[in-house]
Amino acid sequence: MDAPVSEQTADAEPERRPAAPRSVQRSLASIILGFELIVVFLAALVNYGLPTGGLISLGPVGSLVAGGVLCLLIILTLGLIRRPFAITLGWIVQVLILLGGFFNVAMFFVGALFAAMWAYGMIRGARIDRWNKENA
Repeated sequence: MDAPVSEQTADAEPERRPAAPRSVQRSLASIILGFELIVVFLAALVNYGLPTGGLISLGPVGSLVAGGVLCLLIILTLGLIRRPFAITLGWIVQVLILLGGFFNVAMFFVGALFAAMWAYGMIRGARIDRWNKENA
């Protein structure tokens, strides 16, 4: 005969504290960085195919390596987004994307667009987080 199996009830489950609300600023940062990752990856492929598209030419392989390093930096920033210094690292990413305009002139426009979104998201997100903290 089989031994009786003890059944656990819902009452036996330990109480869980509700998770702290996620920061709006950090949520916006991860969304913007996620889209930037896609755009930078595709821009690296364009620079590989069109190595003479900018003011400075790294050659096809150099453009691909530079784009890959920037993609890895964005992924690192996304992974560290809960840390306080991640927002500063995100600002560095914005500057590097703007500097990518020297390798492909279109990246000046793309970098300015993403930098504006980043600035708006970080300023507005911090303001919303402060408001939520005051009214909690």
